[in-house]
Amino acid sequence: MLLRRTASNALLRHVRGALQVQHARGQHAASALDQFSGEELYEPAYSEPPKGTQSHRTDTFVREAFQVLDYPERLQKLLLTPQRELHVELNITRDNGEIEIFNAYRVQHDNSRGPFKGGFRFHPNVSMDDVRSLASLTTWKTAVVDVPFGGAKGGVRCDPKDLTEAELERITRKLVQALKDCVGPDRDIPGPEISAGSKVMSWWFDEYSKYKGFSPACVTGKPMTLHGSYGREYATGRGVVLATRELLRNEHMGKIAGKTFVIQQGFGNVGGWAAELLELYGGKVIAVSDRTGAIYNPEGLDIRSLKRHIKAQPPFGGHMSSFPGGERLAIEELLTMPCDVFIPAAVPDVITEEVATKLNCKYVVEAANGPTTPEGDKALRERGIVVLPDVYANGGGVIVSFFEWVQNQQTFRWEEEEVNRRLDRKMTDAFERIWDVHTTQKLPLRTAAYVLALRSVTQATMIRGFD
Repeated sequence: MLLRRTASNALLRHVRGALQVQHARGQHAASALDQFSGEELYEPAYSEPPKGTQSHRTDTFVREAFQVLDYPERLQKLLLTPQRELHVELNITRDNGEIEIFNAYRVQHDNSRGPFKGGFRFHPNVSMDDVRSLASLTTWKTAVVDVPFGGAKGGVRCDPKDLTEAELERITRKLVQALKDCVGPDRDIPGPEISAGSKVMSWWFDEYSKYKGFSPACVTGKPMTLHGSYGREYATGRGVVLATRELLRNEHMGKIAGKTFVIQQGFGNVGGWAAELLELYGGKVIAVSDRTGAIYNPEGLDIRSLKRHIKAQPPFGGHMSSFPGGERLAIEELLTMPCDVFIPAAVPDVITEEVATKLNCKYVVEAANGPTTPEGDKALRERGIVVLPDVYANGGGVIVSFFEWVQNQQTFRWEEEEVNRRLDRKMTDAFERIWDVHTTQKLPLRTAAYVLALRSVTQATMIRGFD
């Protein structure tokens, strides 16, 4: 477990003074720390993650913003270090009577702006490093879109395809039992993630309520019949489309209508909804892919028909590559497909330096978490391809999770139109703030977003004090 250390009262007084100066002269409070020795700010238990790990890649982007803000190394360590890391082992009885133990992780990165918030994924490759990286990303994401949450993330190392529904439920309930005293509506609010949808969230809510009483706000992403929110299912995909709309408008590229889009390695909840809404706005989704293959139609795919096809059982459907409304395509060909906007929508690290040299697009909108490596990002910048970063572009999910949490706290449900209107406002306002930093400081959009997030988190941390 990693915990933050305290700072001296003299340091706090000085930083608070610097915060006031910031409003008058535009200086950042952290620069005031430069004159202090290491004895006056105790170092947190932080070590830089190994190169090549997810945490290292996330920290690389954050450190670019640190350089712009001229943060001292001591403050950088403070902001990068998670407040708490939990590793628990969950033992369940399988349906065949065998005992099996699963590793589960929860990283609570920062709660200076509000309760920890972040999804829980079920995946065979989950690791503490992945969870740590995503928790950090959530801290900056909630700050960028200005919802009063901090950042957390969790995962269980298991393969849901090898589990029955009853076994998955047992794992979920065991997980709640292990973490119930570290999570809650005002402490840490989990949400849906990979292979952990509304059904898993329902089990979580039920199990937590057994111990803590009726608590619908203890988790988000619940079904509508169990205190969920309108618009939550497609919130991330809608947010991606709203982010794309704002980018094109501010780049003087006009509307989504008539633009061409390629959605790579993701046609699930995020990519599927983004594609459907882009089509609704008049965009042409000319190529998509998932783990079963890729398809292409230069006139634009019929997205609703494609969705129905994927949901159908073989031999009538079930696989993207068998869809009759498009031509089969190799993944390598999809990467070089000419388009206006390329959208990576599922897995991390798909845009490496090598892939970045092959992309044939004007813009990349990151619907997935961490789809671009630092080397890939550098290559895209050198080629003049504008990247709208994940820390903003896929923020629609956490925004509507916040709306669900608010509705649960109020025990009052909003109409779908109100949820969508508020989401639109949040995404638009966040883009305007990023664009302002981007244009005034001549920074890439990714760096501008992290600068914005770091300023917000640092101010909250300093104003609240460390003691």
